[in-house]
Amino acid sequence: MDSYPAIEDHGLIGDLQTAALVTCDGTVDWFCAPRFDSPSIFAALLDKEKGGYFQIAPHDTRYVTKQLYLPGTPILITRFISADGVAEVMDFMPVTGERATDAHRLVRIVNMVRGSMRFRVECRPRFDYAREEHQLERHRNGYVFRSRSMTMTFNPVDPVRQLLAERGNVHLEGGDLVAYGTLNEGDAGGVVLETAGTEPRIFSPEEVQGMFEWTRDYWRRWLERSRYTGRWREMVERSAITLKLMTYAPTGAMIAAPTAALPELVGGTRNWDYRYTWVRDTSFSVHALLGLGFTEEVSRYMNWLDERIREAGEHQDPLKIMYRVDGSSDLHEEVLDHLEGYRGSRPVRIGNGAADQIQLDIHGEALYAMHLADEQGIRVSHQVWKSTVRLVDWLCHNWDQPDAGIWESRHHPRNYTFGRVMSWVALDRAIRLATRTGRPGDMSCWTEQRNRIYDQVMARGYNRARGTFVQAYDESVLDASLLAMPSFGFVTPSDPLWQSTLHAIERELVSDSLVHRYDPVHSPDGLPGHEGTFNMCTFWYVEALARSGRLDDARLTFEKMFTFSNHLGLYAEEIAETGEQIGNYPQAFSHLSLINSALTLNGLLDAEADTRRRR
Repeated sequence: MDSYPAIEDHGLIGDLQTAALVTCDGTVDWFCAPRFDSPSIFAALLDKEKGGYFQIAPHDTRYVTKQLYLPGTPILITRFISADGVAEVMDFMPVTGERATDAHRLVRIVNMVRGSMRFRVECRPRFDYAREEHQLERHRNGYVFRSRSMTMTFNPVDPVRQLLAERGNVHLEGGDLVAYGTLNEGDAGGVVLETAGTEPRIFSPEEVQGMFEWTRDYWRRWLERSRYTGRWREMVERSAITLKLMTYAPTGAMIAAPTAALPELVGGTRNWDYRYTWVRDTSFSVHALLGLGFTEEVSRYMNWLDERIREAGEHQDPLKIMYRVDGSSDLHEEVLDHLEGYRGSRPVRIGNGAADQIQLDIHGEALYAMHLADEQGIRVSHQVWKSTVRLVDWLCHNWDQPDAGIWESRHHPRNYTFGRVMSWVALDRAIRLATRTGRPGDMSCWTEQRNRIYDQVMARGYNRARGTFVQAYDESVLDASLLAMPSFGFVTPSDPLWQSTLHAIERELVSDSLVHRYDPVHSPDGLPGHEGTFNMCTFWYVEALARSGRLDDARLTFEKMFTFSNHLGLYAEEIAETGEQIGNYPQAFSHLSLINSALTLNGLLDAEADTRRRR
């Protein structure tokens, strides 16, 4: 690779246990296996020289590229257009199912649509984040890359007519494979990479076509379960597919993003590993998935969450903020000093040191999700309810303490207003659940503490001098998390205290409709540098405007956000001052909040239209 592509110049493919990123020029520059959080095989995204990649692209010809998804699927098509011809590379990963496996397939098929082109194939894996040496073995029917920890086979598709690169044009460069081949109109060729393979074999075109059709039909059948028929349906459905791609099928847990260490500021140090399941993120997704009708996904996640609640309850501990997809909690953070980072953004971190922080708000998100699921008939067992009671009892006695906050500050703990609001949500939803289901709980204590939190937030979380709610008690800094307060019912959207807060956020944190989380200059978070606007916060702003009755403003802001998605409708975590996407990509928070905003705004626009018609 000669240079780093833009973060947004990637498409995502996956098989519901792991995923890969493919650039607009046909390069797989990020792929971990056998799971999302496994060591990388290709990681040129984090070091173009050392990280490893797999490229299929025209050789020695000028071309432009166009990229799209096959409608209703995550099957990615990259088109190469030149004066000599038009070719397509189709990338996909057949769904592996709900049983964890080390065997994963990455299928890359090239079709020559018209004219002719000479192609170059480079497969340069670098196992274990480029820390392991490997050997390349030539076999009769393909090639094997073998390292200490992994074996990966390179399997051609039909060597007679369909093989992309004939044997005489294949060169082994140390442990790498480089091949050349010319395709003429109507020709097709391809490669199936297979992890945990032992002996390479030739795939017939019919077998590959069968994998393609099965993958296509799986995703289209899944998407047909969506009951959303409102505005912006294409963007909503693409976001739903993206969330599904980031869900680990064996457990139902959703990762925050499939990447690690992509910077929140290019050249900066805010480079985190997001390949884990945050209780907060996935709990927020429950509203989005239920709103679209995907109850099975919610049920599977709630089973995963129930197990985490049971574990916490047994030890009288709070929930951890994040876990691995299998529910384990060892997320030791380390720095990969040998990698230069995306465009020189160091350090490159894997693991996540925030995993052991105390963040009080996550209990609110967990109980909020449990309450929503219960309303749809997805109910917890007796044992899980007993653990929930212990967790809520813990919160009753521990909510009034400083914590790290929703943004995982690595500065000193503070009394964050949002953490208190979500503690109120946890107790409020626990009371509603116990009342609705008739299950036992210390209702007297829960009610008393819920009311204490409310009074405290109104007394200390609202800064009367400036007339707004603030990020933390006894401070004057704003925080975009406050935009979510009406969504959880803590305040009504028309409350003057809330409206003054919304107006202040618009003045201080909103820039051309895009929203910053907070101002790190006035609210130190323990890290140098600054960051871009946070996509989830912008979607929260849309909801806040809509709930406040400013539907025209909400719709304009929402549709402006579409201009910041990439060509495939995908969003990273943030938008830089220059308008490019930054941070880990694609980001579950961004896509689930897009869906939630669409559900809220579409419903309110429909209600407004009904009111006009009745008049």
